[in-house]
Amino acid sequence: MVAGLLRRKKNINSKVITFCFLIIFFIFLYFFNNIERVELVNSSGTSYVKAVVNEIVEDNIQEDGSRIGYQKVMLKVLSGKLKGQLIEGTSFAGYLYGADCTVGMKVIASISKYEDNASAAVYSYDRSNIIYIFVGLFLLMLWIIGGKKGFKSAIGLVFTFICIIYLFLPMLYKGYSPFLSAVIVIILITIVSLYLIDGITKKSISAMIGTIIGVIIAGICAAGFGYVAKISGYNVSEVEELVFVANNTELKVGGILFSAILIASLGAVMDVSITVNSAVNELVNAAKSITLKQLIKSIREIGHDIMGTMINVLMFSYIGGSLSIVILKIINGYNFQRLIQFDISFEIIRFLVGSIGIVSAVPISACVALLFFRKGMSKNDSVANNSIADVNDSSRRR
Repeated sequence: MVAGLLRRKKNINSKVITFCFLIIFFIFLYFFNNIERVELVNSSGTSYVKAVVNEIVEDNIQEDGSRIGYQKVMLKVLSGKLKGQLIEGTSFAGYLYGADCTVGMKVIASISKYEDNASAAVYSYDRSNIIYIFVGLFLLMLWIIGGKKGFKSAIGLVFTFICIIYLFLPMLYKGYSPFLSAVIVIILITIVSLYLIDGITKKSISAMIGTIIGVIIAGICAAGFGYVAKISGYNVSEVEELVFVANNTELKVGGILFSAILIASLGAVMDVSITVNSAVNELVNAAKSITLKQLIKSIREIGHDIMGTMINVLMFSYIGGSLSIVILKIINGYNFQRLIQFDISFEIIRFLVGSIGIVSAVPISACVALLFFRKGMSKNDSVANNSIADVNDSSRRR
């Protein structure tokens, strides 16, 4: 009974500390985000609002079903200062912008206002409701399948998003080192995410240490590779816009590429680290008398399997992200060497650096886990073998 009361008191204290931390953190973010942003394009007098197509004034559909030119539509504004008003607008027949408008369709419209006159243009479909539905389905599946830990994982995702948008980006904007900013944000995200999933346990602390060290090693490799290959943040496609912002702020463009690589590799490295630590925890708990030799052998086998699958995950994600560029260049007669040199070199660097982080995370996480879980391991190999055999036999009977 006393032990139960102490455990309950400990849980209450933990929740109070977590709540206080979140309050202080969000107050800090509120004041930290009081920054003056630089506009790339003068958008004074222009606003983006939600609207619904009330009427098709003039259609642009051809006899063969194609669309040429633009549609004239009557829009009813659903948000902003002009909410409730009817405004005539245009919708161009483009792939990236515009929409094939029908009566009742919800769209995003750009409204330009000059004195008492206002003009509108359909910018795109309003996909917000669809996105909200899919996010809700994802969270529901996460809760149903993952239970309490799935719900906590969802909270961790929200916290990660907040850290990237409201902490990392303002740090860059205020002139902090991109590499240092990325490391600070990664440490914060790692600690909070793993704490939410598993609390303060040997497994979570070990996974935190393994993840942070693995990501930092990946970042050092990325910086070294960039120095040798003469690659920096000035080699990215949006460099002109970034330089314009940097000239009007304290943004350090050169380090943005490597900070992005650090953050991109975090998920995979964290996955490897928590998997290795979970495996070590289960092995030690299932076979109480397992020896260090047996444990190292088991971790090595698990690590080999994890490395192969996670490296494939990284490769497929980067291939998918650059597939359209690869298709265009190959159709236009680019050879493989030219493609690597000029078009997908950054994706290759990201893939290699992320893979290095995964590979290094396995032994690092294993070593940290061994330090945390070495108590209770037997020095007698025969006893350990019998324990592992008993565990395997019981698993088969189930």
